[in-house]
Amino acid sequence: MSEICTIANQKGGVGKSTTCACLSAALAEIGKRILAVDLDPQGGLTTSLGFDPDSFQNTAYNVLINSNESPVRTAIIETEIPNLFLLPSNLDLAGAEGELIGEIGWDKTLKDALFPIAQDYDSIFIDCPPSLGILTTNGLMAAQTVIIPVQSEYLALKGLKELNRVISKIRKKGNPDLKIRILRTMHDARSSHTKEVIEELEKIFGDQVYQSVIKRTIKFADSALAGKPIILYAKSSEGAEAYRQLTQEVLKDEQ
Repeated sequence: MSEICTIANQKGGVGKSTTCACLSAALAEIGKRILAVDLDPQGGLTTSLGFDPDSFQNTAYNVLINSNESPVRTAIIETEIPNLFLLPSNLDLAGAEGELIGEIGWDKTLKDALFPIAQDYDSIFIDCPPSLGILTTNGLMAAQTVIIPVQSEYLALKGLKELNRVISKIRKKGNPDLKIRILRTMHDARSSHTKEVIEELEKIFGDQVYQSVIKRTIKFADSALAGKPIILYAKSSEGAEAYRQLTQEVLKDEQ
C-alpha cells in the first residue's frame, strides 16, 4: 500500500504546494512511483507542475463528488517528470465543501476514492488548501503522516495550536495513528527572533521537527513561474539540496 502524506497548514504562503511538488519530484527522481494530489481549489500544485488548472474538466472535484462516474484513475495525468503523476485541481473544487458536508462519511471521501489505486504508487502526497475545512479534513483522514510547513515566526506558532486541535479530533474520529512532522520553511537566519521560534518548536514538538530547513530564496518564486519544482529548475541550488535532504528524512520515516 502507498504511504500517504498530507501537507497542511491553515496559513497560506508557507510553502505547502512547493513542498508537495518538491518532495514528489525528488522521490520520482530516485525512481519512486509517486502520485501528487492537488486538494486546493487555487490549483497551486497543479500550476507548480507546469499545468493550467483551467484546462482540466476532470479533476479532484469530480473524484470527490462522484467517484462512481469519475473514478480516480480517469482524472490522473502524467507529468513531464518520469514516475510522477498528478490528480489536478481547479476552482471547481471550491464547490465540494458544500456538496460533501451532507453526505454520510464525508470526511473519508478522499480516502475511499484513493483506495483502489493505493497499490499503484510508492507514495501519495496531498496538498491541502490554506484552511481547516472539509477538504483539509479529508486530506488528514486519508494520511498516515501530516507534514506541517511552518515559518520561523511567532504568528506561525499561534496557528499551530488550532491545527493541533483539529489533528486531535481527526485522531479521535478514525485516524488514531496520524503522525505529525514539522518542516521549517521560509527560514531567514537574519531575523532577530528566528532562533527563539526554532527553540520553541523543538521544545514543543521534539523529534517531530525535521532536521532539514528550507531557507527563503527568490529561486522558489522563479521555479513556480517556470512551472517546475526547484530540484529541476535549479538543480544545484541550496533550496534544491534542502528538499533532497528532506526527502531522505521522509524515506527514513517510511521504513
